[in-house]
Amino acid sequence: MPTKRDLELYELKAGMHKAFADPKRLIIIEELRKGQKSVGDLTRILAIPQAAISRHLAVLRERGVVSSRRESTNVFYTLVDPRICDIVDTMHSLLLSRIEKSRRLVEKAVG
Repeated sequence: MPTKRDLELYELKAGMHKAFADPKRLIIIEELRKGQKSVGDLTRILAIPQAAISRHLAVLRERGVVSSRRESTNVFYTLVDPRICDIVDTMHSLLLSRIEKSRRLVEKAVG
């Protein structure tokens, strides 16, 4: 039986996973991998309203994925830890493996 501390840790883990549970947030992470970006930069890149970008950034900030820095009227965002990219890369690799496995099964069944 998991302890109360274990359950709290699982809750934190689940919260972190929620940060990665939206395609737009994954795109934001990919863009921030290249370096800091302002909200305006991300609005232009994703071509969605600034309010939507701000909501996604708030989720990422609350989950400890990004940090922000204000400079005059601009707010710039960066990834908190480069290992976040490792997480995204691992998910990408797992997905590609699943797709390849499915492709081979279809080819075997068809041909």
